[in-house]
Amino acid sequence: MRSGQVTIKDIAKELGISASTVSRALKDHPDISVKTKEAVNALAKAWNYKPNAVALSLRSSKSNVIGVIIPEIVHHFFSSVISGIEKIAHDAGYNVMIFQSNESFKRELDNAQALLSSRVDGVLVSMSKETKDFDHFRELRSNGIPIVFFDRICNELSSDNVIVDDFAGAFSAVQHLIDTGCKRIAHLSAPQHMLLGQNRQKGYRQALVKNKLPFVEDLVIKCDSFDEAIIKTPDLLNMAEPPDAIFAVNEMTAAGALSVIKKFGLKVPEDISIIGFTDGLVSRVTDPALTTLEQHGHEVGLKATELLVDRIVEGNMDYEPVTKVVKTNLIVRESTKRI
Repeated sequence: MRSGQVTIKDIAKELGISASTVSRALKDHPDISVKTKEAVNALAKAWNYKPNAVALSLRSSKSNVIGVIIPEIVHHFFSSVISGIEKIAHDAGYNVMIFQSNESFKRELDNAQALLSSRVDGVLVSMSKETKDFDHFRELRSNGIPIVFFDRICNELSSDNVIVDDFAGAFSAVQHLIDTGCKRIAHLSAPQHMLLGQNRQKGYRQALVKNKLPFVEDLVIKCDSFDEAIIKTPDLLNMAEPPDAIFAVNEMTAAGALSVIKKFGLKVPEDISIIGFTDGLVSRVTDPALTTLEQHGHEVGLKATELLVDRIVEGNMDYEPVTKVVKTNLIVRESTKRI
């Protein structure tokens, strides 16, 4: 007999099947074969498997609602993610409750408490820029509510994540600038307490290293919004040796930088090239249109919700977290020179 508390995952591993299959077999689900049901129940009995009490409690008061906390709703990437979330949730029989933190830690706390009070079955989260304490997420988990983080994830919690390949995306953006002849490339970056910001800056630096270009600290500025770009881009342009390219952490920052550059009487991309991250409507309507990285927000939403629904179906909080990565791709427009 196996020692310690046996979980659905233990049974799944032993039999070489998925945890959700074990869960459905234990519930005598009609989609599961008789042979599989017999094997699962026999092993569960032999190992003295006992269903998780919290999970059972949740199932008895199932809400069929998935909660979502995002920084902004009016944002191309997050609205694309929501479309993916809605697709999977609807197909699986869940309603979606969406909260906006508006980049505020306090509002995120309030959002989490509202979801806890609503007894949602699971939560999808992309954290605010201000979030550095994670007790509100621990509270959700301790109450038997599974969480999947997406895009902006939490390294301090053992959790499921769906992320964009920020490192590779940033590397390809800077490599493209270098391939077009740029040598002094500035980076308008996200806050470095965010993993997203760290990985995009690492990709930027690695591309410089690979091409034997120096890393110049003065060319890296914390700047990740349109308004910040309006304020801080002049500092770059007024340098004794200004940059010949800018890699911005998102498209709104890139658009702000572009606006300032044009007011300085400079031409894009002849005098300075610009690349942003996220391929939204803004990137297509600026003049010139912005070269960007497509983050595939819809796919992020699909994968995150599929993962969360699996966790809800499994009905057990004792699982090994997984991280799924969505690749980016470079979309070249008029804001960078042609190779």
